[in-house]
Amino acid sequence: MPVISFVALRVLRIVPIAFGVVTIIFLIFKAVPGDQATLMVGATATQAEIDAMRVRLGLDRPILEQYVSHMFGLVQGDFGWSSTFRGNPLPYILARLPATLALMLSAIALTIVIGVPAGVVAAVHHDRWIDHLLTGFVVALLAVPNFWLGLMLVAVLAVQMGWLPSHGFEGPASLIMPTLALAARLIALVARMTRGVMLEELRKDYVRTARAKGLEGRTIVVRHVLRNAMIPTVTVIGLQMGYLLGGSTVVERIFAWPGVGDLLLNAIGMRDYTLVQGIVVVYVAGFMLINLVVEGLYLLINPRLRHA
Repeated sequence: MPVISFVALRVLRIVPIAFGVVTIIFLIFKAVPGDQATLMVGATATQAEIDAMRVRLGLDRPILEQYVSHMFGLVQGDFGWSSTFRGNPLPYILARLPATLALMLSAIALTIVIGVPAGVVAAVHHDRWIDHLLTGFVVALLAVPNFWLGLMLVAVLAVQMGWLPSHGFEGPASLIMPTLALAARLIALVARMTRGVMLEELRKDYVRTARAKGLEGRTIVVRHVLRNAMIPTVTVIGLQMGYLLGGSTVVERIFAWPGVGDLLLNAIGMRDYTLVQGIVVVYVAGFMLINLVVEGLYLLINPRLRHA
């Protein structure tokens, strides 16, 4: 299957999935108890103000009409009326997105640099001291919550040592602590996955054949075993990228990081459901885009998939 056809087929598959997910999100927010207009204007508002808000939000129309208007609005980039920004929240969400993406990509880069080599080394030196050491390190990282690690990093590196800024974005140094807090568990997951897949590949017949032909151990591991082991690892990394996109909310709040996650918490606190819904839709779109990129990486790792 040509690369263009492969990508086009995946894009066509995304369309109905995106339509279904957005529909579910719409229905969930409609099922939230309480009147959205009353929550947004506050308990001290008059009935006239509540009615005006209902008209502004389109809540006075039938549910089917609201749904159709909502879907057409999303296609045109109109995410509705946000009480926080007094208008379409999409530009404000997109303005916060680069900070979240920077944090996500730095965490992924650190994960690849540490997690993949750690898994490879542990598999190659299976059942030796270095394997036991790395396995213990992985278990320890999996047991540490990212919010606790973030607080400890702030207490030690920022408050006691004064080496790094404790909050906000003040340059590349501000990325270090939130990246460590966000990437710690992901490093452990990727290292464990890489180790397991590598051990499975190292036991296969093609490895014994390569050794019988006189190939060096490093060549076998790097050129053959690692390449075959990368597809499950890339899958885990891709799934975790989606998690980082929407799951960095707590870390962003701890470090006062000006990202979408921090905006989401503010929107929930202000009961701005239009803004919350818009952020969730952006997260869904980002997750689907990440999945598309991951499937494209499959072709680079294993070109045989083009003919699958």
